[in-house]
Amino acid sequence: MSSNVNQAARPAMRPVTPADSGALDESYLEPSFLHRLTWLDWAFALLLAVGAGVALSRYGQWMNGYDKAVLIAAVPTFALLGWHWKPVRALMPGLAVLSLFAVQLYQGQLARADQAFFLKYFLSSQSAILWMSALVFLSTLFYWVGLVTRSATGYSIGSKLCWAAVVLGFTGLLVRWYESYLVGTDIGHIPISNLYEVFVLFTLITSLFYLYYEGRYATRALGPFVMLVVSAAVGFLLWYTVSRNAQEIQPLVPALQSWWMKIHVPANFIGYGTFALAAMVSLAYLLKQRGILAERLPSLEVLDDVMYKAIAIGFAFFTIATILGALWAAEAWGGYWSWDPKETWALIVWLNYAAWLHMRLMKGLRGTVAAWWALMGLLVTTFAFLGVNMFLSGLHSYGEL
Repeated sequence: MSSNVNQAARPAMRPVTPADSGALDESYLEPSFLHRLTWLDWAFALLLAVGAGVALSRYGQWMNGYDKAVLIAAVPTFALLGWHWKPVRALMPGLAVLSLFAVQLYQGQLARADQAFFLKYFLSSQSAILWMSALVFLSTLFYWVGLVTRSATGYSIGSKLCWAAVVLGFTGLLVRWYESYLVGTDIGHIPISNLYEVFVLFTLITSLFYLYYEGRYATRALGPFVMLVVSAAVGFLLWYTVSRNAQEIQPLVPALQSWWMKIHVPANFIGYGTFALAAMVSLAYLLKQRGILAERLPSLEVLDDVMYKAIAIGFAFFTIATILGALWAAEAWGGYWSWDPKETWALIVWLNYAAWLHMRLMKGLRGTVAAWWALMGLLVTTFAFLGVNMFLSGLHSYGEL
C-alpha cells in the first residue's frame, strides 16, 4: 500500500525538452575532437612522425639542437593543421615526394640542374619557381574569367592552378634549400634570406591563406581580387630575377647567420600575406557596396568576416615576429631597438592594425571605414615590406634592391 502511495506522490516523468532546460548546453552529446578523428587522420600523423624520424636518422648529423627541436615540434603542429584543414594531408606528402625526387636526381652535383631533364625543366629551384609564376598568372586569369562570365568552370580551373602554383613554389624553395648546400656546406641556409626568396614566400603564404578561406567560406569569388596582389608580387619577382640575377644563391651576411631568421621571417610574412589578403577583400567589399559586381560577390557579412579574421591572424603573427626581431637584434647588434627604418616601419604597420582591431572590437567598427582602412593598410605594409629596401638604408641594408 505504501508503495502505491509513494508512486502516486511522485510527479509524472516526461522527457526533458529545451523549453524546460532554458539554455541547456547539449554540447556534451557531441563527440570530442579526438573522437571525431578517423583512421586517415591518425595515418597522416603517423606518416609525419615517420618522415621526421627518417629525416633525423639521415640528416641529423648536420642539424643542431634547435633544428632537431623544430623538426620534432613540426610533427604535432602539422598534424593538427592537417586534421583541421584536409587539403594539407595531400599537400605535404606531395611536396615530400617531389622535393626528394629532385634531391635524388641531383646525385650530389649542382651541375645536374642543367643536365637531368626533370631538373632542367621542372624541379630545379629556378624551374619550379618559374612554373609557379606562370601558374599564378594563369590562375588569376581564370579566376577573372569565372567572375566575369559567372563560369563555375573558370573558377574551378583558377583554383586548381593556384594549388599547382603552391605545390611547385614550395617544391622550389625546398629544392633551393638543398641546392644551397651543394654550393657549399658553409653557404647552405633556409631560403628566406633575401628579396627573391621572401617574395616567393609571400606569394605562397598569401595564396595558401586564400585557398583556406576559399574552402572555409565555400566561395571562389574572392580569387580574382586576392590573386591580383599575388600576381603583382610575382611580376616584381620576375623583374628582380631578370634585372639583378637574384635567383643566384649567395652566402648569408653575418647578421643573418642566426637561427632567429628561421622563425622571425616566416612569422613576419604570414602577417604581410594576410594583411594583403584582407586589403583585396576590402576592395571587393567596397565594389559590392557600390553595386559593382554585387550579385557575383559574397555577402557583405562574409566579406567583413574574412577581412577581420585575416587581419586578426596577421596581427598575431606580426606581433610574434616583431618580438622575435627585437630578440634577434639584441643578439646581433647589442640592443632590442635602434629605430632603424625597417624597425620603425614595422612598428607603424603594427600600430596601424592594432588600431584597426581596437576600433573593431571596442567600438564595433564595420562597413566603409573599416574597408577603406584595410585597403590603405596595404600601402603602409607595402612600404614597410619593399619601400624601405628601395628608398631607405640602415641596419637592414642587406635587404636593399
